[in-house]
Amino acid sequence: MRKNLVKLAAAAAVVLSTSACYHATVDTGRPSNGVTVSKNWAHSFIEGLVPPSTLETAQQCPNGVAKVETQISFLNGLARLLTFGIYTPMEITVQCAGPTAMTGDAQTIQVARMDLGNGLGQAAALSAESGEAVFVQIAE
Repeated sequence: MRKNLVKLAAAAAVVLSTSACYHATVDTGRPSNGVTVSKNWAHSFIEGLVPPSTLETAQQCPNGVAKVETQISFLNGLARLLTFGIYTPMEITVQCAGPTAMTGDAQTIQVARMDLGNGLGQAAALSAESGEAVFVQIAE
């Protein structure tokens, strides 16, 4: 009876440790253009203390990033379990952002280089008031 209980507890521990899928999402609020860059086996080590290498997306996402998702899938978790956490692979998915709709009539503030701090503060206040983008241009 006791041996069966130990086997059941061990099986439950294996199932629970591989079924819990880590998942994190970073959403920039920008609209996606439909292009997705993904890496199913991003190599991480020692329970993620040694992170995976950077996923280069500059060429595929010239307008920046809309959303980044990282997760540990079932197979990633199984690899983690079999290596006792030494190898901790994860999936990384990046959704590229579409071009932002910036109109030519957006407000622009020109400031001298020496007065850049005040210009940025003024632009932030105007943007908060109007809810629209305000550009700061350094006058040469």
